[in-house]
Amino acid sequence: MPARSPQRTGTRVPRRRAGEGRNGGSAGVRGVAWRRIASQIGRSVAVWAVSTLTMLLLALVLPDFRLQSADGDSATRIALTAACGAGAFGILSAVVWPLLVRLLLLVPALVLGLLVFFLNGSLLLVALRFNPSARGAAAPETAVIVAAVMSAVASATGGALAVRDDEAYRRRLHRLATRRRRRRTDPPCPVTPGLVFLQLDGVGHDVLKEAVGAGLMPTVGRWLAADDAARPAAGRAPTAGRVPAPRAVPGRPLVGGPGPTHRLTPWHTDWSSQTGASQLGILHGSTFDVPAFRWYEKDRGEVMVCNRPTSAAELQRRAVAHTGDGGLLTEDGASRGNLFSGGAGEQALVLSIAARRRGRENRSRAGYFAYFSDPANAVRTALSFTAEVVREIAESTRARLRKQRPRVSRGGLYPLVRAFATVVERDVVVAAVMGDMLAGRTAVYADLVAYDEVAHHSGPHSRDAEKVLKRLDRSLALLERVADHAPRPYRIVVLSDHGQSPGETFRSRYGLTLADLVRAGCGLHVPRRAERTHSGTEARAAVRAALHRPVEEKDEHRRPARHSEPVVLASGNLGLVSFPDVRHRMTKEEIDARHPALLTTLANHPGIGFLLVASAEHDGVVLGPHGTEIPLARLDRDPGPLARFGPGAVGAVRRTHAFPHTADIMVNSAYDPADGEVLAFEEQIGSHGGLGGAQSRPFLLSPVDLSAPVPDGERLTGAEQVHHVLRRWLGELSGPEVPLTAVPDEDAEDERAA
Repeated sequence: MPARSPQRTGTRVPRRRAGEGRNGGSAGVRGVAWRRIASQIGRSVAVWAVSTLTMLLLALVLPDFRLQSADGDSATRIALTAACGAGAFGILSAVVWPLLVRLLLLVPALVLGLLVFFLNGSLLLVALRFNPSARGAAAPETAVIVAAVMSAVASATGGALAVRDDEAYRRRLHRLATRRRRRRTDPPCPVTPGLVFLQLDGVGHDVLKEAVGAGLMPTVGRWLAADDAARPAAGRAPTAGRVPAPRAVPGRPLVGGPGPTHRLTPWHTDWSSQTGASQLGILHGSTFDVPAFRWYEKDRGEVMVCNRPTSAAELQRRAVAHTGDGGLLTEDGASRGNLFSGGAGEQALVLSIAARRRGRENRSRAGYFAYFSDPANAVRTALSFTAEVVREIAESTRARLRKQRPRVSRGGLYPLVRAFATVVERDVVVAAVMGDMLAGRTAVYADLVAYDEVAHHSGPHSRDAEKVLKRLDRSLALLERVADHAPRPYRIVVLSDHGQSPGETFRSRYGLTLADLVRAGCGLHVPRRAERTHSGTEARAAVRAALHRPVEEKDEHRRPARHSEPVVLASGNLGLVSFPDVRHRMTKEEIDARHPALLTTLANHPGIGFLLVASAEHDGVVLGPHGTEIPLARLDRDPGPLARFGPGAVGAVRRTHAFPHTADIMVNSAYDPADGEVLAFEEQIGSHGGLGGAQSRPFLLSPVDLSAPVPDGERLTGAEQVHHVLRRWLGELSGPEVPLTAVPDEDAEDERAA
């Protein structure tokens, strides 16, 4: 057996720099240090010069911003004033700005984003006030504009110069990672690989394959490409401060081996194909008693909603109690942009902690500070936010003028919600994940909700949704590059929690909502005009959580006019009907005795695929049109109306039937296998939450040097099984850990020499 290389044994062979001989090491280090100092001075001077020119141009364009006295000054004095002002503003931005952001960490994310502009403008006014020439002046509102433009230009210039100097860029990231490790009380960073789990919310398996085939996601396409000619060169040189991975690097081909770097595996959700159930199962290993996105609990007299902070906190508590385990991320983990924490010690934009009183443990420091510590980030995000709002208004107007079908309303606050999901949430979450990787955390799980939000209103295969996929692919490419500079190797796993099925709304096709149909079947008054069913999405919850406003949905807390009236809730194309005056789950016999026409009305409606109800005679039955009634025990032999929903439908229905809080009547909309369309009970033309089509087929994209999720020929079914797969991978990557302090840190030596 050949001897193992130093990389595999956890040791590292120090690199010898150019100009460094056996006895001339110190001279070589001094030479490198002087070159670095000169390079840094050159970049600083270049940024200063560009900032000075920018200030001069702004003084010419903006009437309320001047760099000369009222009597006029020479060109030399004006240039000197601009140079002093740009230099003072740059120093204040570098020294004072991070301190201001730290003081505002408890401020909600969106409010902080707005304050950024005013604080940045205030720094410019201070810089002009103490300018030695005493010539500069600006109106407060103009100062905000000038500061924003100068911050963006300075950041772009510095970033471009640093990227051109790859060594400088690597040192900058390494220093940032070192500072992050020093701020933490955890043990030194291990050298075993870490795992980054990126959830692309709502992206189905087939949608991902189509996007890769169409060239919309080149990064994912490269990971999956089997053609050597289409892939970058394998391997990379060891970076200082860590021991490289034995076989592969994140998102890159395996060293010395042909073939793709990742494998694509479909998996199948339970009946409740939505983020609440899937993410709870993935992060906490349990989807027990989560029958839908929203449901009524008779014993508590309360509607549970997965994207409400109080409900999310309760669901997480139940999952921990059910499994006896804290979650996937308990060991040095970070949770970013999720509904649940996964037991992570580092959390940002996590809904289950939004209901708690804010304190040191849930300030979202890593997310907000890492992003807003650079004022240029806020400027760039604000411009992108505005552009996204304009883009949404233009696209919705075009769809309305073309009378596109199906179509739902996209007015009101929706353009702002979409912009938040596709710009703000994405930028903050990606920045937080970058910080986690540079800090060397063991496991990171982040949710990017952009596609899900857009697909709900524009359609899963729309041009809008395709543009979002392109931007998500760029985020993956960015994190892949950051992994090259992390203090430990990383494996990047990309997955989704569910897909989306297209189709028009139930209300649009039939002119009434599910609640109207239920009321008609019960012999109750039906409003002459059907009211729209509330549509709740993860992005709306994220917006309100970022504002530190509780996510409460008034329609779901409104009590029926009479306690005997049914509570009808919608979760995509899954509907739930409960009778609050009966404390237990009603049986078919009880429902027929109280409302003889209800079950027949629902089962025979063309927009409904099947019903699930309890039965005193058969435990549970599935009802379909024309009097179809099949006991759960006979579904294997005769699936009846479940046949068109696929082979996993029977098991999913049986499992949901056993939940304590399953509704009196579970209603799944009709499904057309020919075109994959369902009818959403909410106002969504891309929906998920029940059975039928692509919504039940998410994906798992994993590095090939991790074990296969399931053996060939087996199905990966349920979020709980996905949880066990991810836990297995964390176990595979853990091993004898050699902390960085056990090996020479050449970058630290260079910095001390500099």
